This record gives sequence, C-alpha cells and structure tokens, in this order.
Amino acid sequence: MLDVRGHPNRLGLWGWLGGGRWGTDRYLYTLHRLTGLGLLGYFVLHIIVTSSRAFGQQAWEQAMARVSGPLFLIGEYLVFIAFAFHAINGIRLVLIELGIGVGKPIEPVYPYRTSLDVQRPLAVGAVLLAAVLAVVGGLDFFVWH
Repeated sequence: MLDVRGHPNRLGLWGWLGGGRWGTDRYLYTLHRLTGLGLLGYFVLHIIVTSSRAFGQQAWEQAMARVSGPLFLIGEYLVFIAFAFHAINGIRLVLIELGIGVGKPIEPVYPYRTSLDVQRPLAVGAVLLAAVLAVVGGLDFFVWH
C-alpha cells in the first residue's frame, strides 16, 4: 500500500490511527469511522438475536436471557453514545459537504482561517451536543429507567 506521495506505508495500523499531524478533524474522522464499525457490529448481532424468534418462543427466550443483565445494559448505553456521536457528526459532515460550514474562500495560506474560524466551532458544537445527548441518555438508561 502506498501513501499519498507514492511511498510505501510501513506504519500499518498505526499509520491509520496515529500517523501524521493530528487535528480536531482527524480525531473526529477516526472516531466517526470507529463508531460506524461499532454500530455495524451491533446491527449484525441484533439481527442474529432477533432472528431467533423464527425458531419459536423457547429459542427467543433463551436468546433474550443471554443478552440481558447489567453488562449488556452498559453495552446498549455505549451503542447509544456511538449512535448519538455518529449521527451528529454525520450531520456536521453533510453541512460541510454542502458548503454551509466551510466559510468564505480565501487564499490557502496555513493555518487555514476558514477551517479554524468556521469548521472548528461547528465541530466543537457537534461534540458538545453529542455529550449532552450522552448525559441525558445515561440518565434515561441508569436513573430514570
């Protein structure tokens, strides 16, 4: 595998996770990717457990007994947090793709002011909104439930 400049990627997974300059957008990109993979894994497990219903009431009750308890409640809460972040960050990315969160075009001189002045507050707002949803979801999962 080659990098952008045509050099071989000798860093492997670390090059994907830790290589290069890391800014806010790169962290959000990596977290968006990881939460997407986590949600895909949950979706597959959900389909497997739900499909046990086709094998009768006893199979359904056995499957539900396997996925109940405090450990699975914490897991469901983590899925909720992943969903909240992934959805809000996805909306942020759509706004940027549509040009809404990009800012006015300027001469591309580093540091890119449009990125810092427009996109970073949008990213911080998305993370704060996801954090608020995580707290409210935590209250619903563990206190109000």
